[in-house]
Order: sequence, then structure tokens, then C-alpha cells
Amino acid sequence: MTTQPPAALLHELLDDAAARRPDRPAVTCHDHTLTYLELAAASRRVAYWLSELGLRRGHRLLVSAQASTTVPVLVHAASRLGVPFSLLHEQVQGSQLEHVLDDSEPTLLVSDSAANRATAGQQGVRAEDLATVTARALDTDGETGPLPAAPLSVDPVCLIYTSGTTSLPKAVVSTHQQMLFAVRAIQQVLGYRPDDVVYSPLPLSFDYGLYQLFLGACSGAHVWLGRPAEVGPPLLTHLLRARATVLPAVPAVADTLARLLRRAGARELSLRMLTNTGAAMPQDTLDVLRASLPGLDVHLMFGLTECKRATIMPANGDLARPGSSGRALPGTEVFVVDEKGERLPAGEVGEIVVRGPNVMSGYWRHAELNAQRYPKAEGLFPELRTGDYGRLDEEGYLYVEGRRDDVYKQNGFRVSVIEVETAARRLPAVSTAAVLAPDGSAPARLFVTVTDGLSGAEVLQAMRQVIEEYKIPRTCLVVPELPLTGNGKIDRKALAALTDRVDHVRG
Repeated sequence: MTTQPPAALLHELLDDAAARRPDRPAVTCHDHTLTYLELAAASRRVAYWLSELGLRRGHRLLVSAQASTTVPVLVHAASRLGVPFSLLHEQVQGSQLEHVLDDSEPTLLVSDSAANRATAGQQGVRAEDLATVTARALDTDGETGPLPAAPLSVDPVCLIYTSGTTSLPKAVVSTHQQMLFAVRAIQQVLGYRPDDVVYSPLPLSFDYGLYQLFLGACSGAHVWLGRPAEVGPPLLTHLLRARATVLPAVPAVADTLARLLRRAGARELSLRMLTNTGAAMPQDTLDVLRASLPGLDVHLMFGLTECKRATIMPANGDLARPGSSGRALPGTEVFVVDEKGERLPAGEVGEIVVRGPNVMSGYWRHAELNAQRYPKAEGLFPELRTGDYGRLDEEGYLYVEGRRDDVYKQNGFRVSVIEVETAARRLPAVSTAAVLAPDGSAPARLFVTVTDGLSGAEVLQAMRQVIEEYKIPRTCLVVPELPLTGNGKIDRKALAALTDRVDHVRG
């Protein structure tokens, strides 16, 4: 019997799953399901169609659409062509979309939004309706043929736009081999099963959501794509309907489920595993989930887009080590350093550094930032300076303390203080703006001075036109002027003293 070599390219992970489990459901969204064989075949048809449009290795594809079974088809089709793909959150539009179009210079934008397709057209980028791609994917009699030269494992396959220390999003570049290593290392610890149903309400633009597709292919699990809107009261209903056994969750999702279980009870819920990343999970939420779902395994994790996942806690390891986010992925290393970059012993707090093949290739067209975050390499593996601070215990378990800069997590997404402030200042009525990052006792808060009497609530409403809604702080206070330090910088301590006056809450 001939043994197939392991997948070296992202789409080969899907092809292997189609060969092993052709009739197993691969992905479901909006009552439409594709088996692994159907998903693989559809991605070949769409890859051929994209090649007929002129896409070749090294070109770039942007996808701006709500969740559907067509989006995974596009992901694997792009991989077959060697065309790096970038999935954008559905709220990325207007000036944010213009920035991404300018920055990535894509050959094609696929979107279910006529406005976004028009924006692409105005910038000279070809745009196609997602419905056209869906028709091509489902047309089993559609034309296929040989594809251009296949990519190499070291070629880029994905650009993920993420907030950072600049006012506009930047793209993290990942190669086939980096993504496949991360998938296999995560799967080695989590152990998704062929009979699992993974219900993911996370957007595919979020690497945590995107990787569920690849973990599903790696394990043969069935991935059920939800939507962020399903995180509220419908969450329990959708988990029951999907017969979900695995829930990848950010704290807001887990907290919603805990509140629903308090009222409705577990009923027939089949969950056996819950994972968490994006922010620290509140202990009271975990207590409710464990009491409501006996036998539930919880895996707490720490990671960032630049390395996908850094640490994973063994199942329920948080019970023995409260506050820890686990140990380094198999085949990788996590350590902390001082200001000089020297490694620190166990128990001492320093900047968290990740080293290994899970570290991504760097930022797209940001050489200066690359030099800051990837200052050196040892052997074949680069080091990533995360900007997060923490400590390791004697057994290598990581305890995250906080961030060095003004990038914070909100609803599981990385958000930049500078990005939000820049967006607020784009509003004609806003003169100045400052954001206080969450500090453990309070959420992110926006402070503005205005020219025409806008209230804080009106400012928050207007910001939906200039930045994605999930990045908008929940509270805003209009002040006569922003307090300054003697050096002319925003006095954030003085701003914090004003928080008891914040009374505008976004609904």
C-alpha cells in the first residue's frame, strides 16, 4: 500500500480529507452543506475560472463577503493558483476598504456588496459578485482544465489584515508551510475528531475563525459557519441545531452561552470542548459553563495573528494553574526577555517572544515594523517580539500580564488606539480625540472635543461610517478640551479621572 506524502500546500489538506472522507460534511452555512469531495471539486472549478480571468501565482485576491460555503471554496481555489487571499470583515468598507485596495494591490475583489465592488472599480480593481462565484462553484458541468504552475510551500498563501501601532490596518503574510505547521501543531493538542461538529460564530476574517476550516480538514470534522449576529440569544438554538460538539469562543461568546444556560439549562447540548483566545476568560463564566455542561473540556490559549497560536493549555489545565494560558505549541518556543533582549528566568516579567515555524513571514510592505517585531533569527526559525508582557513558571506555563503598546483586544479582535483616534478625527464635527485602552476595571473609552454640539452617543453612531463597528468603543465622553502633559501629549491619567462622567453607552 502506497502512503501519500503529507500535504505541503494548504489546499492539499482539503484534497487529503476528500480522499479519506469524501462523503463527510465539510462545511455548512445558511442550510447549505458541502462534503469534502464537493468542496474540493468546487475549489478546482473556481480555480480554473480565476485562471481564465488572468490570475496567476503572486497576484492577490480580496474577498469581502458575509459567511457562506463559497468563501471556503475561494480560499482553496486561490491556494491552488498560488494567489494569496485576504478575507475582509464585512464591516470593512469606505475609506478602510480603499486603504486595503491601495495597500494590497489585488488583481480581483470578490464581494457580495455592490458598494464595495463600486469602490474597487473606482480604484481600477476588477470586481466580481460573490453570486457569480457561487454559480461557478455549484456548476458540476462547469469547465475545468490544467492550472498554471503550482505554488511552492514557501510561497505566500494568505494576507490577514490586523490592527497595529499605525492608524491603518496592516497585513500579516503567511506561507503554506507556516500555516500547515500551525494547523498540525494546534490539532496535536486540541484533538478535533472526525465526528466533531465545530460551530464557529467567528468571522473568517479573524484568523481564529479562518483556521477552523483547516482544523476541520486536518481532522475530518464538520465545520458549521455561524455569524457574529448569532452570538446573542440565538446562540443556544444554533448550537442545538448544529449538534455542535466544539465551540471556538472569545470571552463575549462564552459569556453569552453562560447567561443562556443559566436561564434555559443545557437541554440536549452536545458540547464536549470549548476553546478560548482573544482575551482572558472570566472565571465566573467558566464556572457556569462547567456546572451546566459536566464533562466539558476547556482549552485556554494565547496567540496573535503574527504567529497564529503561541500557547495552549491542556484540557482544564486552568483549574490547576489559574491565570495561565498554557505551554508553547509543540515544536515551538516561548520565552520572555528584558529591555536588552536577554532571556529572563522563570517568574520574572518581560516581553513575550515566540520562536518557531509558526511565526509568520512578517508584515506586507512594512520593512521598519518588521525590523522591530522580528529583530533576529536563531537557526531557521525567526523570533517574534509580541509586544505583550508576561512570565513563565518553572514548567514553561505562560502567564500574560498585559501589553506594552496601545493595541488591545475588544470582542476578540485586536484594536489600535491610534486607529480609533484617527477614525474619530475623520468626522467633520470632531476636533480632537483620545482613546483609553481597557484597564481591567473599565472597557475602552473614547474622549472627543466637538464643534457643533454632538453628543457622545451621536459621535459613536457617526463613527460607524468611518471604522468597523466592532472597533468602536462602547462609551464616549464629549469634553471641552483634552488634558495635556507638560510635553504637549495627551494626559491619559487625567482622562482616566474623568471616566466617572461617561454616560453615553452604545447600544
